[in-house]
This record gives sequence, C-alpha cells and structure tokens, in this order.
Amino acid sequence: MKKYNTKTFVAIGMLSSLSFVLMLIKFPIPPFPAYLTVDFSDIPALIAALMFGPLAAIIVELIKNIIDYMMVGSEAGIPIGNLANFMAGIAFVLPAYYVFKKLRIKWGLAVSLIFGTIFMAVLMSVLNYIAILPAYILLLGWDPMTTSELRQLVVAAILPFNLVKGLLVTVIFLLIYSRMRHWMNKQTVNV
Repeated sequence: MKKYNTKTFVAIGMLSSLSFVLMLIKFPIPPFPAYLTVDFSDIPALIAALMFGPLAAIIVELIKNIIDYMMVGSEAGIPIGNLANFMAGIAFVLPAYYVFKKLRIKWGLAVSLIFGTIFMAVLMSVLNYIAILPAYILLLGWDPMTTSELRQLVVAAILPFNLVKGLLVTVIFLLIYSRMRHWMNKQTVNV
C-alpha cells in the first residue's frame, strides 16, 4: 500500500470538506420523487482517486458522509441516507477509477465515467430493492410496499435517477478535469 505524506493528507482533508459543502447544495429532478436529489459531492472523490488512488476516494466519501451526519443529521437519527450515499459514491468512483487506469485511450476518462455511472445505477437499484428501501420502511415508518410496488419504484425512479445523476456528474467532472488536468498530473501520487 502506498504511504501518504502530510501534503496528501491535507489534500484529502480539503477534498473531503469540499465534498461535504457540495453535498449541501442539492436539488431534485422533477419527474423523480423529491427525496431523490442530485449533488456534485462525488467530484472531489473522483479528483482524490485520480490524484492519490482509490483509498483516498474512499476516505473522501467516508468523511463527507460522517460530517454530513454530524452536522445535518438524518431522519430519526438513523443514517440510512448517508450509508446509501457512501455506497453510491464508492460504486461510482471506484469502477470509474479502475476502468480509467486500464484504458489508455483518448476518451478513456469519459468511457470510464459512463461505466461508473452504469455500475452505480445498477448496484444501487439492487441495494435499494434488497436493503435500503426496506430499511426506510421498517426503521423510519414509511408506508409499507408490496414487492411489485417496490420493484416498480426501483425500475421507474431509482434506476433512471441514478443514470441521470451519474451523467450530470460525468459532464461536470469532464469540464472541470479539462481545466485541471495538467495541475492534477503534477500533484499525482503514483498509485
């Protein structure tokens, strides 16, 4: 495992803080349920992954969600949303990172981010169906759903929402990366 120096830890801390701030700026997308919101807090984790490796991205995602839980809280004090956000962030960033490291082509970053979007959308659909939505229903007193209603919610809302969110994050990250690429390459720790 790569040893990080003080400069790297400071950068990871700053990226985590930025990620938390970006997590506070969220908005719903009209055709989807209002509790599904888009934020751009995965962008600092993507930067951390490209500069310092996958462990840095996991740390950024973890710290972001811990700070959000401590500062903002969650419904009934149960951090189901923060756990789901952490899993979604990891499911987006890590596959994108590993595919990008394997693809050394001109459009490799765009392809890897689209792969990360698809992986995250599918995994979060399965996790929402199996664990996350049932946890909300059981622990937070949401209205009970039948299996077919749960499946319909996942297929009609969760899956397409995560695809749209991932594509929005992809577009914004590619715009940012085009401006920061040279600076990030100078700062990068070989991983």
